[in-house]
Amino acid sequence: MTARILVVDDIPANVKLLEARLIAEYFEVLTADNGRDALDICDRTQVDVVLLDIMMPDMDGFEVCERLKANPRTAHIPVVMVTALDQPSDRVRGLKAGADDFLTKPVNDLQLISRVKSLVRLKTLSDELRIRADTAQSIGIDDPLRLSEGRLEDAAQVLLVDSRGSSQERIIKTLKPIAVVTAMSDPQAAVFDAAENPYDLVIVNGNLDDYDPLRLCSQLRSLERTRFIPILLITEHGDEQMIVRALDLGVNDYIVRPLDPNELVARTLTQIRRKRFNDRLRHSVTQTIELAVTDGLTGLHNRRYLDSHLKMLFTRAQARGKSLSVCITDIDRFKQVNDTYGHDAGDEVLKEFAMRIRSTVRGADLACRYGGEEFVVVMPDTAADVAALIAERLRSIIESKPFVLKGTGVSLDITASMGIATAGRGIDTPEQLLKQADLALYQAKRDGRNRVVAAAA
Repeated sequence: MTARILVVDDIPANVKLLEARLIAEYFEVLTADNGRDALDICDRTQVDVVLLDIMMPDMDGFEVCERLKANPRTAHIPVVMVTALDQPSDRVRGLKAGADDFLTKPVNDLQLISRVKSLVRLKTLSDELRIRADTAQSIGIDDPLRLSEGRLEDAAQVLLVDSRGSSQERIIKTLKPIAVVTAMSDPQAAVFDAAENPYDLVIVNGNLDDYDPLRLCSQLRSLERTRFIPILLITEHGDEQMIVRALDLGVNDYIVRPLDPNELVARTLTQIRRKRFNDRLRHSVTQTIELAVTDGLTGLHNRRYLDSHLKMLFTRAQARGKSLSVCITDIDRFKQVNDTYGHDAGDEVLKEFAMRIRSTVRGADLACRYGGEEFVVVMPDTAADVAALIAERLRSIIESKPFVLKGTGVSLDITASMGIATAGRGIDTPEQLLKQADLALYQAKRDGRNRVVAAAA
């Protein structure tokens, strides 16, 4: 994992120790011995995680963290407070300053590397979301991925798997301000529950009665519905063998008993943010794909999607010896609508036309906007005579009911011409199939419009 880590400490020996440990894990390391230099480095250089000492002269770590989080250019950088002061009040103050995590000196190697890796992954996700959000804004799309700078827009859903009622009560009370916690004692029931409900985090207590907690973590990672849910493992102090195995299994983070409430809140928030960033990123990818293959005005598939999908349907029909028919339809005298009533009226007609196509075609059919006022319906497993009936039904639906313009209430009598073609002898490619349907459409136009014409077999 490659990332740039900034180590901030006024004691050179501490800096050298952390630097050596991080370089051994192939991180790139920057260093600063005071808060002002640290702020300057973060402002002008890409930094993925800041390891920040609290006790520094001139400007302590709390103030540095507050300034980083207050600056829009650096607010997204995860900050780990590194301190020799293992006091709850320091952790509370660090949380208020915006710290994402804590490490106590002397720093344990396993803790250091696991925390840094976890926060680097979080930073990678937030960076990708920021890039996508900036791109959306630059092309005039309202940003559906707007980040909340670490705050939770709504309470998170957390599943706690813990055999002991007293432990459950303490954890539920601690996380109440940030999450709705569902506690379960039965590990197997918890797996089914996690698969059926939209949890943001699963917390597994390592003291499960008569059940291996790592087996539970493995099951959660192996199931399709739960493999992306973060897992936070609660372990005993000094049980590094379990921690190493847990991290290898895909557990995202761990916390050692006795539980510090502030640390539990901090680690829970980090994993919830990571889960939500992941969800937003996957949604963004899906949305990007949909935008690439969907006509923005009508909501039908666009020509790009038609070109690729028709090839697949054509090849499948040939391989299986099945029929494949195509209908190209064109709105009659559409230019007159635009010229008389304006392009807004034309857009209304196109959207209503697309809705009527949707209401007519079958579930297996593919409806696309081909361009302008032309639309294509691809009909798998459909012979020529059935395709003609479907096209005629669509033509009738277009003609039978006027198109009413919402802005003016004007009613327009709209008709459409249609050309259909069916794959068969002499048609060897999807392009030829479309061409035959297009020629039939032109014939329908020449014959007087508002009719269906089938291409010659």
